Order: sequence, then structure tokens, then C-alpha cells
Amino acid sequence: MEIWFWYFIIYSFGGFLLEVWFAKMTHAEKRDRKCFLLLPLCPVYGLGAISILALSSILHNHFFLLALAAAFAATASEYLMAIFYEKILGVSFWDYAQLPGNLKGRVCLPFSLCWLGLSAVLVYGVHPYVAALAAQIPAVWLPPTAALLAVDTIVSCYLLGCTHSTDVLKWYCLVFE
Repeated sequence: MEIWFWYFIIYSFGGFLLEVWFAKMTHAEKRDRKCFLLLPLCPVYGLGAISILALSSILHNHFFLLALAAAFAATASEYLMAIFYEKILGVSFWDYAQLPGNLKGRVCLPFSLCWLGLSAVLVYGVHPYVAALAAQIPAVWLPPTAALLAVDTIVSCYLLGCTHSTDVLKWYCLVFE
């Protein structure tokens, strides 16, 4: 079970890097892409990856079916995270309202198609390396990492819920300006 924790962490960090790259390439106005106060993680990617990997254990030998199911699972993860952020914390990290095929701005067809392609890359290209990396992480790192994640999650949720603004996570702007 601890391997799934490491998958979540690694893919959440990978999602953060992907988001930062995407923001830079598209010259996005909002460059900050993390969802925690301290940790550079985007949990929607971790949850999406875990759901895709769970499907891949069943559908690994059915490429097209896996890609479709994985795109749906990633899109569902994104939709559920958007609802959590909006309804529970009163914030929104993304808004696809201007994109075609969107559902209340939470998910959209273009990004669902991206998840279709990324899921194939994840399962058949990236995950074998991530699995090997995660298997090498010493068990002694689990408790402190889980504790750090738990504390950062609680503090981040508290701050987001109190301020209803994702800007509260940009503490480093105060330090480095």
C-alpha cells in the first residue's frame, strides 16, 4: 500500500512540473501551479494517475480501451477535485468555461483528449520508471513524508477555506519581492 502513496507523491510532483511548463509555454497569466502552501504538488495529477494505474492493472493489454477509460478516470478526478475546491474550500484553481465542451468550467473536451494521450504515455512509458524509483524509496521515509503532507494539507485547506483565494499559497512572493 505504501507504494501507492509514493505514486501519488511522484505523480503530483510531476503534475506540478507539467503545469509550470504549460503555464510557461502558453504564457499563462497565472504562473503559480501548486495546490499546497509548501509542497510543490498538484494532487489532481496524483489522484488521476492512481485511478489510471488501477485501470491499467485490468486493461493493460487493451490499449484503446485503457486510453478511453483512463481519459474518463482522469477527467472524473479533475471534476471531483474542482468540486472539492469550490464547494468545500471556496476556491478555484482552474476554469475551463471559455473552452469547448466544458462542464461548468471544471473539465473540458480538449483537456480530456490530452488526458487520453497522457494516460498512454503514463502507463506504457513513464510508469515503469516511476515504479522502479518508488520501489527504491526506503520505508523510513514514509512516516515523515506522510506527516509533512498531512500537515501541509491541513494548513493549506485551512488557509484556502478562510481566504477563499489561491493567492494565500504564494507566501514566497512576500519573501522574494
